[in-house]
Amino acid sequence: MAWQTAGPRNDRPDAKRGSTVADHQADLLQGTLDLLILKTLALGREHGWGVSQRIQQMSQDVLQVNQGSLYPALHRLENKGWVAAEWGTSGNNRKAKFYRLTRRGRARLEAERSEWKRFSDAVALILEAREPDARMEPA
Repeated sequence: MAWQTAGPRNDRPDAKRGSTVADHQADLLQGTLDLLILKTLALGREHGWGVSQRIQQMSQDVLQVNQGSLYPALHRLENKGWVAAEWGTSGNNRKAKFYRLTRRGRARLEAERSEWKRFSDAVALILEAREPDARMEPA
């Protein structure tokens, strides 16, 4: 499964804010990708391709982050001050931009991790809910 920041288009407007369902899906996936990148960089400095490879490895090949999603996310995180970047030489002797988590990024990771836990626990509650017994439903 390749990581995508936008899934199938569903452009029904959200009555509350005028945004679309697709906008919400992209926001959720973008936030999840940011969380994965922050966690990956918490484990150590890495160049962009290495971040992608590490996410794929840690997810046991379930998540694959494509370059079209990865590099905009890294730039966004850098602009927010959550990651810092510097040029260096990669393992194959090529010039590469290496990213590291900043102090602000570490704080953001902890906040995001807490929010993700809350969100995933809520989803689990819904998925584990049992249907009411048909005999007990009102006629």
